[in-house]
Amino acid sequence: MPRLRQVSRDEAHDSAKTVYAMLFGDRDPVAEPGTATGTPGDWWTVFAGVPDCFDHAVAGFQFYRSSKRKIDPQLRELGQIRAGFARGSRFVFSQHCKAARSVGLSDEQVEAIPHWQTVDCFSPIQRAVLAYTDCLVLDGGRTPEGIFAALRKELSDEEILELTYVTCMYDLHATMCRALRLEFDDVDERISEVPAPEGGGVADVMSMVDRDK
Repeated sequence: MPRLRQVSRDEAHDSAKTVYAMLFGDRDPVAEPGTATGTPGDWWTVFAGVPDCFDHAVAGFQFYRSSKRKIDPQLRELGQIRAGFARGSRFVFSQHCKAARSVGLSDEQVEAIPHWQTVDCFSPIQRAVLAYTDCLVLDGGRTPEGIFAALRKELSDEEILELTYVTCMYDLHATMCRALRLEFDDVDERISEVPAPEGGGVADVMSMVDRDK
């Protein structure tokens, strides 16, 4: 379950109700969750808790899908899908696997996103975008001149700005989904202590090591 309260259909503000109708039909998504892509849909019901936050986020989705955008949709999706993987958001990664295919990226390319550095199915500009995405997400924006120069060989300033903005936006969404346990990111922490067998604690092991010296 999400860590924050979900907003039912009756409580939702007008623009959220419009989106609810598009995604959930006549159902109340809190009482009857589930979207056409198989997600619970709780990203929408949690974000609706702050109406202008909901509207701001939805405007961001409209921004990257706008016909005004200059960045190639395939390059944009490479940034989004790699951001999801690099940030460790199963939700963002899974959704953009589907979106990447919808704009013409191949199954081979989608499946290679986790290990893109080792394959030859990406063009030079696609590799530059993936490398830049890792700089944005994994290195906090620290970008070597060589990577930026590779972008500049094929992309305009406007395209690079759009790519940067959209990729960082999806880093934000990936981070928030993990923190709030939304959608496919409602998972328990994997990193925890594994109890040793009885009689196999650290003190016992160290005493055995000392005896062997």
